Amino acid sequence: MDIYSTFVQFFQAGGLFMYPIVVVLALGTAIAIERYVYLTAARATNQRIWKQVMPLLMEGKFSQAIGVTEKSKAALGRILRYGLDRTGAGVRRDDIEVAMEEGLMETVPRLEKRTHYLATFANIATLLGLLGTIMGLIQAFTAVANANPAEKADMLSASISVAMNTTAFGLMAAIPLLLIYTVLQTKTTELVDSLEMASVKFLNILTERHVERRGAGA
Repeated sequence: MDIYSTFVQFFQAGGLFMYPIVVVLALGTAIAIERYVYLTAARATNQRIWKQVMPLLMEGKFSQAIGVTEKSKAALGRILRYGLDRTGAGVRRDDIEVAMEEGLMETVPRLEKRTHYLATFANIATLLGLLGTIMGLIQAFTAVANANPAEKADMLSASISVAMNTTAFGLMAAIPLLLIYTVLQTKTTELVDSLEMASVKFLNILTERHVERRGAGA
């Protein structure tokens, strides 16, 4: 209870600028939770679709692989479907690779969506804290201008202490947002790398199957 009352006093002493910082922190937290859940789910669904499609590709059952990818909403499923739709006699590897790159280009923005807002919110929280402190200092110096000289030092030190609360709270909001932003950026990069790796493996499997067919035909 002491911690709660201390925080309430700290918040109330900070002034009006504490409220926009809370709003920024709340928006950033909501985005962070949504992005973390989305990226975690995307990774799980990609792994699941790859485990389903990989054996079919190894066996050359491309029509069944197409059926699996058409039913899937996973990012990897969409990319593989781009490639599978262009498989067939006379189709070059480069054509399939270009098609899959197109699918990857459509998928990556969905993975990176809204994550960059976290860095922006962190900067806004810091700047709001500094602005609140500056406004508080202006009010403090104005208030002590006509005060009793004997009381000026005490009033000024108390006013500065209160004014610094907004900077402290702005940093308290900004630091976690930056840390979460870094975590989400890392998760996104790992997810994109896994999609690119799966695309390369897919192309290699198609090339091997094509070589085997040519060898069997010969």
